[in-house]
Amino acid sequence: MEVKYQFNKVSMQALERQLNVRLAALPILKSKEAALRVTEKRQKEEYARLESEYQEKLAALRSDIKLWAEFPAAIYQLKEIKIKSNRIAGIEVPDVDRIDWDLRDFSRFHRPLWVSTGVTILRDLTTMLTRMEVVKVGIDIIQRARRKTTQKVNLYEKVQIPAYTEAIRKIKRYLEDVANLDTAVQKMMKTRAELEEETVHG
Repeated sequence: MEVKYQFNKVSMQALERQLNVRLAALPILKSKEAALRVTEKRQKEEYARLESEYQEKLAALRSDIKLWAEFPAAIYQLKEIKIKSNRIAGIEVPDVDRIDWDLRDFSRFHRPLWVSTGVTILRDLTTMLTRMEVVKVGIDIIQRARRKTTQKVNLYEKVQIPAYTEAIRKIKRYLEDVANLDTAVQKMMKTRAELEEETVHG
């Protein structure tokens, strides 16, 4: 990164302000990156747990596959999924608030006994699938936010802070050299004036 500056105090002060902003922001960004990393890990573990439970339930149902062919699908429908937002390290992450089903009345006398159990099983499976999808969306959001935060940390830490520090160092050295040169010139002029005075009086 090329920092534009001039060799004067005003330019140096402007660079120092920019540097201080980045130095102050860096620990906050690192903390955010760490929080997002931990959250991403937790969300992935949650997804793996839900997927494992879902596969277990599906495997248990395979033995009763013929009964499911008789299941009256019209009595059970997913009505609405309400999503809420959780704020994690400044990022809005979706979460399932509630799931509403539309369950039509059915005669328990004219239907097999397992239909009520079937409704409960379908609810469980639908809930798991919904949670899995929402968790997956959350993981994508967290990953994008973490990548952006990591890029900013790297930009500050590896590019901008060293560039501003180096520019400030160069300006300081230049101003010190100018001050030293000015002092040296004044000493030379003073010495010359003293020599001239001695010559005149000598």
